[in-house]
Amino acid sequence: MIIYPFTAIVGQEKMKKALILNAINPKIGGVLIRGEKGTAKSTTVRALADLLPEIEVTDCPFNCSPDELCDICKEKKEKGELKIIKKKMKVVNLPIGATEDRVVGTLDIEKAIKEGIKALEPGILAEANRNILYIDEVNLLDDHIVDILLDVAASGWNIVEREGIKVKHPSRFILVGTMNPEEGELRPQILDRFGLMVDVEGINNVKDRVEIIKRVEEFQKNPEEFYKKFEEKQKELREKIIKARELLEKVKISDELLELISGVCIELGIHSHRADITVVRTAKALAAYNGREEVILEDVKEAMELALPHRLRRKPFEQPKLDKEKLEDTINKLKKK
Repeated sequence: MIIYPFTAIVGQEKMKKALILNAINPKIGGVLIRGEKGTAKSTTVRALADLLPEIEVTDCPFNCSPDELCDICKEKKEKGELKIIKKKMKVVNLPIGATEDRVVGTLDIEKAIKEGIKALEPGILAEANRNILYIDEVNLLDDHIVDILLDVAASGWNIVEREGIKVKHPSRFILVGTMNPEEGELRPQILDRFGLMVDVEGINNVKDRVEIIKRVEEFQKNPEEFYKKFEEKQKELREKIIKARELLEKVKISDELLELISGVCIELGIHSHRADITVVRTAKALAAYNGREEVILEDVKEAMELALPHRLRRKPFEQPKLDKEKLEDTINKLKKK
């Protein structure tokens, strides 16, 4: 099945950038995309997988990395039976009505006493390991399930515990949630756990809207031919992401910028330390994406616009928003100190 190319999506640059940055560094913590229906949220998320490089995984139900093995893989390795294969990353959907067992997996207690992790029937979190976990209408998902997902996203491990028996497997994924704010907001505690947040709106430029119509019609008529038109652009962006991933470990940020980031968070009344950490990781990913080994002030400003809006204190039911002018004034004030 041919997916609509990422590089063929008209506009929505902020949303595309937030997804790319998470592809460069999944430790940013995912992205929450807010917007009305029909603003290309789902299309853009599904298109991201095609840009990501193939990954090496073991031949077990948990998609283990060769560097981080579950107990089944460790046993196979000891016996010399461990196989490493290459796979394309994919988007794993989490349905709104998913039960806890469907998400974390089910455990046969009697079997677990004898066989440990082999008694676990893998759930969505096993399939999502080293892939993109996509939750459409995340604001309508049961709070308990959201808490489980966010805990696993933070730790990188899915732990299933039943009647004193505990088994675990790696579960590291790029978490992407989309929502229509008209259908209800997320709790502030849950908002804080998403690394970045982007608001998307319908495009109001006539030429751009006409271009969207033409491209969608052309894609529906002949997906293969349409994809070929964007194949070179897809390849260029894929290579840019791969280079950024390789460069990321070398990227440095000065103490001066670190102090500025923490100072801004304090001035804006953001108490969560996740905010500072996420801004730093996002700024480093931006520097790597632009081929630099040093974070500059512009990286920090762009990172703040993505990482801070949903962490600002606000009244109940008020939409998350960051005043750019206020941000600029705060930065200038702190720089003068």
